[in-house]
Amino acid sequence: MPPGMKRNHLMCGLLLAAACGGGGKKTPVTTAGGGGDDTVDHDHPGDGTPVVDPTAAARHAFANPGGMWMPRQMNHPVHAAALQAMGVSIPAADLANPLAAPLNAVVSLGGCTASFVSPQGLVVTNHHCVQGALQFNATPEHNYVEDGFLAKTKGDELPAGPTQKVLVAQAFTDITADITGGLDAIKDPTARKKEVEKRTKAALAACEKDRPGIRCDVSSFYRGAEYQLIEYLEIRDVRLVYVPARSVGNYGGEIDNWAWPRHTGDFSFFRAYVGKDGKPADFSPDNVPFQPKHWLKVDQDGQAQDDFVMVTGYPGRTSRVTTASEVDFDVAWRYPNTIQFLQERYDLLEGVLKGDASPATKIKAGVAKQGVQNGLEKTSGVLAGLQKGDILARKKATDDKVKAWAAQPGNETYQAAIDKLEAMMAADRKTAAADFAWGNAAGGSGHLRNALLFVRLAEERTKPDAERKPGFQERDMPRIEGGQKQFVRQFDATLDRMFFKLALTKAAALPAAERPWLATMLGVKANAKIDAKLIDARLDALYKGTKLEDEATRIDLLKNATPKSLKASKDPYIKLAVALWPTVKAKEAEADQKAGDYMLVAPMYAKAMIEALGGFVAPDANSTLRITYGTIKPFASGGLPFTKATEILAKDKGEEPFDAPAKVLAGIKAKNYGPYADKALGDLPVDFIADLDITGGNSGSPALNGKGELVGLAFDGNIEGVASDVVFDYTTTRTIIVDARYMMWIMDAVDGADNVLEEMGVRPSL
Repeated sequence: MPPGMKRNHLMCGLLLAAACGGGGKKTPVTTAGGGGDDTVDHDHPGDGTPVVDPTAAARHAFANPGGMWMPRQMNHPVHAAALQAMGVSIPAADLANPLAAPLNAVVSLGGCTASFVSPQGLVVTNHHCVQGALQFNATPEHNYVEDGFLAKTKGDELPAGPTQKVLVAQAFTDITADITGGLDAIKDPTARKKEVEKRTKAALAACEKDRPGIRCDVSSFYRGAEYQLIEYLEIRDVRLVYVPARSVGNYGGEIDNWAWPRHTGDFSFFRAYVGKDGKPADFSPDNVPFQPKHWLKVDQDGQAQDDFVMVTGYPGRTSRVTTASEVDFDVAWRYPNTIQFLQERYDLLEGVLKGDASPATKIKAGVAKQGVQNGLEKTSGVLAGLQKGDILARKKATDDKVKAWAAQPGNETYQAAIDKLEAMMAADRKTAAADFAWGNAAGGSGHLRNALLFVRLAEERTKPDAERKPGFQERDMPRIEGGQKQFVRQFDATLDRMFFKLALTKAAALPAAERPWLATMLGVKANAKIDAKLIDARLDALYKGTKLEDEATRIDLLKNATPKSLKASKDPYIKLAVALWPTVKAKEAEADQKAGDYMLVAPMYAKAMIEALGGFVAPDANSTLRITYGTIKPFASGGLPFTKATEILAKDKGEEPFDAPAKVLAGIKAKNYGPYADKALGDLPVDFIADLDITGGNSGSPALNGKGELVGLAFDGNIEGVASDVVFDYTTTRTIIVDARYMMWIMDAVDGADNVLEEMGVRPSL
């Protein structure tokens, strides 16, 4: 759809609903301001005539065009008009300000999103986002992964682990000119890439200088056409407060994953702590709860169909600002090969869980399986979605439009850049299989990853800090050391060996010329015969002889190893890393050269897309703060956009994954819902769907009503809509959200988390 038509379609749906055919609903009768059930007569004037909500028709007609918008983009006239038409009481200017309420209550957990819900640093996120913290604390005697956890007092709260952080945004600065200025004058692509690294490191150093507790990131947008310096308060002491049982938080498990209808209570709570001076500090019993500037109020009344809803969070990655050839290659090669590899990992984990492994190994295998299954199903869904209907044709049409704009007189620079971009990507695809095998093998073992890290750090320590590779400077050492301290809680030698063997076996199936490094990994000569027996023997020697499972050994290597001491090491994994290092360096040099070339051409395609589509383009997700908004909507096929608690009774089988706790089932049978029931539904709402645009990283994102109040947490999408990571399709895409009323009911009636409810401003009543 041309940009003008898209904009007109959006405005038509919002402002001229009746004229555009948006009817088909009962006369709305709620008072202005949104919320509530639009089909129920809540109020009448003196003559008995229903009061019509003038914004209800616009909400009913709204069809989300897609877009994970940067806050500043919310000032666009299209957004301002949409919000006004739908009766949103938050000014667009407030949504354009990431440091104001409600956006500044939303935080990053580094892979998931969360939000403050009390002035005492209480943080709510998804159940599946706290699995690492549960695993960090779990033992066979206290299986918090299965049973959940509740701290009745702050003194009972458990540390979430040294790698768990809460990142609170403090400032956003456009530094595009500082990063990209004059790059085209640097003719050597490797030098160009290193110049961008130098400028980036300088920006980070200046941002963090004499500011302990501040963590700065430089994020690129539109394929490197724009750069922003983002400052975060990095809170390092994070603790578990309350997690419902797995049979609530992951109800339905793999069977219901990426599916609707859903009955999952996917929510949990952390608390952020700081030193007594209010500044971030490492874990200490003397630390105090962080006091955020903003926190969310819970909407205790609930939502209804067609109500406005907005999700704010830190979505991880999408690939929409891409060429059609990139998508075609993903469909033909990348997705199928990724799916095959993930399926093989999944099958291995299934075997462990069904076998005679130790209880500790099975706990870790269960957590790993949940992650692998999630990625497997989503990747399979993206591939299936792209192969259906007109999705690929729509992508091709957009690509044609971009290239047609570049072909116009005066745009020759763009056309030349796009032609070079396509040629470079075509060349890269020729080595895709070899690159995939190398990546999987080099990262296939936690021990090998650590050994390569120690070699890297030993080399970087020989340089001044400003000249070290990004990610390995002094500013990065606390994170790296924290990862080593948490490593043993997540590592399992049985699982690690199993995954490493899979990667090596798959690499061995390639022609020898495409994996010359494999002989080095296996400790044999270049022309040696490689078979399963050789791989097993090599793995036996590696795991039997290494000392890297010992934390003290790893920390010593992390801090004190030198290139000389590592070359003299007898540890088989250290010896392997040293032997592989020339290959690592050669591949990095090749990657740097390519990255330098891409820096000049990839942004030109993004700029051409923005021009061709009239400027109304959201950048791809990149783990920075975004906003998506829409309405609570069923699918076109009909049905309710809400699920009900009584449906759990019919669904429950008393065995995983449909094994709700007895107290949940008893409460539902008795309909002991208290104030959390929905009168229109005649039941307790569990989850609902909305036409929102999210992706991985949005897990735990708060769903907000038109007043900025918390109405639920985004936790999943539907498998039919995951291809929207590439091309957004309103007709198939829905976001699945756990209803705040179900959260409160579980806390109140089931788990007795009264202390948490009261802190959120909710009075327990059951």
